[in-house]
Amino acid sequence: MICAKQVFRCFRCLERAGDKLTGAAGPVFVTLGAVLLSTGAFCFFEVVRPSVPLPLFSTPICVLIAFNLLMHYYWVCVVPPGFVTDTPRTPGKGLLWARKRRSARNRALTGVRWSDDVQITPGTLSRCRKCSILRPERSHHCRICNRCVLKYDHHCPVRINQCVGLHNERHFVLFLIYLVVSTFFYALFGWRYGLNALGWYDDEAWPYWSPPVPFVATYVLSVVLCLAVVIMVSWHLWGIACGETSVEAADHEQYRTLVSGRGETFVNSYDLGKRKNLELFFNIGKDGYPIYTLLFPFRIEPYTDGRAWARRPGYERHGGLRAGEELTDEEEDADAGA
Repeated sequence: MICAKQVFRCFRCLERAGDKLTGAAGPVFVTLGAVLLSTGAFCFFEVVRPSVPLPLFSTPICVLIAFNLLMHYYWVCVVPPGFVTDTPRTPGKGLLWARKRRSARNRALTGVRWSDDVQITPGTLSRCRKCSILRPERSHHCRICNRCVLKYDHHCPVRINQCVGLHNERHFVLFLIYLVVSTFFYALFGWRYGLNALGWYDDEAWPYWSPPVPFVATYVLSVVLCLAVVIMVSWHLWGIACGETSVEAADHEQYRTLVSGRGETFVNSYDLGKRKNLELFFNIGKDGYPIYTLLFPFRIEPYTDGRAWARRPGYERHGGLRAGEELTDEEEDADAGA
């Protein structure tokens, strides 16, 4: 038993050391990601795009996909996730900001009722034992940033070098979606040029500005990323459709086990149904922004400021869960010291 504790603590120390290392190298990873995305886009438009059918129709679509890919990556890297100690944000103005539908422009971000069919109630507060601040529910303490994040999903040191939270989660998911779409079409239309770059067709010279090696590298990377990211984005979209973040998905599994042991059923109070959950996450619909905002990389504020949440009618907390049974960030440290 003592040996198991020591092994667990060693792995915990290694994990924290890895967090610090990846956090320190985060800007390098972001720069590398920007270079790879730019190189892949250049190779596609210079080599592959001329062979795509229906150029008058397909070229604007390709440009739009690439623009969304690069801009959502930029936004998710530079838009802070939303820390509990930040002052409440107000929607910006300008061409980069989308405009709400007329029926929703004068509505507040929070309130008892967000619309005629969605109930929003203030979240409960708890004190973080690591930074000693009062934080609303769905907030978690990031051990890398050492701050509490509103609607914390996870910390992403490799791709964006910051947390994914309330204010940048939409850009993160849309970046993954457009990454899958762009790499899919790169893989679909670029395979012949990849073989040509490898010298498969000896009678054909390589007439492009893009060197063969970078083209092959970006093509292979596109195939791998398409297969890997489609699984990742599918998992994220399923969590969104279920009304839960990555952290909450793990917590809810423990809640279900706990509640089922009493012969009761756990009910996620944030789950309003698949369609409504997706509408709330992307903040589209009759009380949000137009659906075309999914096709352009506009800045969009979430439907809430992170201190009040849409819930199932009649629920003020998760069904089947009793006061004091909610998991906190401290459970992890308690396990480490057990």
